[in-house]
Amino acid sequence: MSQLALSSPVATVIFVMACFCGYQYRRVWKTEGPRYLLWIYGVLTAAGLLVLGFVPLAGAG
Repeated sequence: MSQLALSSPVATVIFVMACFCGYQYRRVWKTEGPRYLLWIYGVLTAAGLLVLGFVPLAGAG
């Protein structure tokens, strides 16, 4: 079974996208926008941060 690992550029892109989605989540929440957008941005943010938290970087260890 091959090891799953993120390269630094891929991890950076995931982090930036998670930050962007988190910012959009907060914007929709403050303006009391549609709830489906809260779910979309919230799930995307959570998925990105979970991937970053549990998938190791390629150069680590």
